Amino acid sequence: MDSGGGTFVFTRKGEAIDTVSVLWKSLPMLLRAVLINIELCLALLALGLIVGTIVALLQVYGNRTLRTLSFGYEWIFRSIPALVLLILFYFGSSQFGLEISSFVAATLALGFRSSAYQSQIFRGAIQSLPRGQMTAARSIGLSQFQAVTSIILPQAFRLAIPAWSNEFSSVVKDTTLAYAVGLNEILRHARYIIVQHYKLAMPTYLTVALIFLVLTYAGNGCLGLLEMGTRIPGLEGYKKSGAGRR
Repeated sequence: MDSGGGTFVFTRKGEAIDTVSVLWKSLPMLLRAVLINIELCLALLALGLIVGTIVALLQVYGNRTLRTLSFGYEWIFRSIPALVLLILFYFGSSQFGLEISSFVAATLALGFRSSAYQSQIFRGAIQSLPRGQMTAARSIGLSQFQAVTSIILPQAFRLAIPAWSNEFSSVVKDTTLAYAVGLNEILRHARYIIVQHYKLAMPTYLTVALIFLVLTYAGNGCLGLLEMGTRIPGLEGYKKSGAGRR
């Protein structure tokens, strides 16, 4: 091999070593940044859980007006793209004299959007329960509110875990969209690395992808354990047989 070829091989090896070295040094920064994504994910999932449960209950047990409003809410937030909602909440709030942080704007925009999807998960879980349970609860003197909170929702939440795990997978990835409104999450930090080392674009994005792969797998694994731990013996067989349904 001539000297030119030898130099070329040496340079390629040097670039490979330098790439690994820079990524290794940048990994702690990326891991600290992903904590912002995790915090945002937990915040918007909590908001979506609360609002989504209320919307689902209104759709199932509300009067005609409340059902119409709740279905309208769900339709609006499921129809508007997440990125558009982020921009509307972050930049649109200033039109009303409100100054909110990028984290709050992302929590509200993505949280309300998630609540629309979660409402359908919970509505399906509630409607999958035998209707006779509500009748039985009312017959022993429980109010509708007591029956829903003590009997219906505990079972519905258990049944909703498998579908809810899909929502978790979508939401944890959607947190990267907060990059558009200036939140210093992992994608923005990845961009900082690429600006400083322009040849590391693909390795950096692959590292971010690997981190999210681990997050999604770990989250779904935890939800799978939760599903197994809260499973009601015999309920699945009862549902499949159709017993107790009208």
